[in-house]
Amino acid sequence: MRIGPFTLASPVVLAPMAGVTNVAFRTLCRKLEQSKVGTVSGLYVCEMVTARALVERHPATMHMVTFADDESPRSLQLYTVDPVTTYEAVRMIAAEDLADHVDMNFGCPVPKVTRRGGGAALPFKRRLFGQIVAAAVRATEGTRIPVTVKFRIGIDDEHHTHLDAGRIAESEGAAAVALHARTAAQRYSGAADWEQIARLKEQVRTIPVLGNGDIFDASDALTMMAATGCDGVVIGRGCLGRPWLFAELSAAFTGRPAPPPPTLGEVADIIRRHAKLLAAHFGEDKGMRDLRKHIGWYLHGFPAGSELRRALALVKAFDELDALLGRLDPEVPFPPAATGPRGRQGSPARVALPDGWLTDRDDCTVPAGADIMHSGG
Repeated sequence: MRIGPFTLASPVVLAPMAGVTNVAFRTLCRKLEQSKVGTVSGLYVCEMVTARALVERHPATMHMVTFADDESPRSLQLYTVDPVTTYEAVRMIAAEDLADHVDMNFGCPVPKVTRRGGGAALPFKRRLFGQIVAAAVRATEGTRIPVTVKFRIGIDDEHHTHLDAGRIAESEGAAAVALHARTAAQRYSGAADWEQIARLKEQVRTIPVLGNGDIFDASDALTMMAATGCDGVVIGRGCLGRPWLFAELSAAFTGRPAPPPPTLGEVADIIRRHAKLLAAHFGEDKGMRDLRKHIGWYLHGFPAGSELRRALALVKAFDELDALLGRLDPEVPFPPAATGPRGRQGSPARVALPDGWLTDRDDCTVPAGADIMHSGG
């Protein structure tokens, strides 16, 4: 699959996830893929940053835009609501060589985002959406940086926006589009509607269409592509606690034998590697605190015991982590209970929107205050 000038041997993209897909997690995924199948074949996207915070050089944002020395292409996702700020941010990325690829997030369903007209709410304003995509593409003129766009089916079942969004992004010069096949009202609940990916693929013919939603193993990815005709897949919650999933996907797409799933001892070693990478990025104290949320995902389905799980969820230092992991039985094989859905799911809910948001789809007014959140929002 090609995205602009980049050819991916495996049509697999790591979805940006706030607080997860930092340089430590991306490095771990890439190194596991390389060690298990001999290559790095997909695209690994940095966690989302806000365009405004980037332009203003917010220190936390600048730290988030960190890539490994051997990471290529370097992929960065922007949250944005304003064509002017979008242009400034993407020009900055190009001028300062901060990344090789820019993805734009119009899929976030979080109420604090949609309430101000950002994220999954914004594609409803189709003219404003087009102006933002056009600004990003214009800012990359004369460079090799492709711009891609990710969005949801729409706000809710009465307000679908994905077909318009796909056509607009294609016409404004986006190099690819990705659809999370849920509405904002669904959040992460229920089943992804893969049929909508197929409908988008029928409408968008000149650039790749990627599908996202309910891919938890390699067979899910193959099934989605066969069922929808999409050109690639985006992996989000399915890789939480399973950074080796990309090796399995790479093997499935390139015809290599599937690597065996890890034993509990091998998972413990992966946790140690993750901890060291986080400590290198954040320092040991913050790195260990960041690791805590991953522990439950890593041990999902394994027999570990409630006492040990609680202790690991409070770990403060690498030596303590190493000792606690040493109490796990390394011979335990990967259990069937460790497969399938993971991460947040929650319940569907009414989408919070600005007053009068649904009145005029062609209103180009930039939503007030929608870009004040710092990165990761």
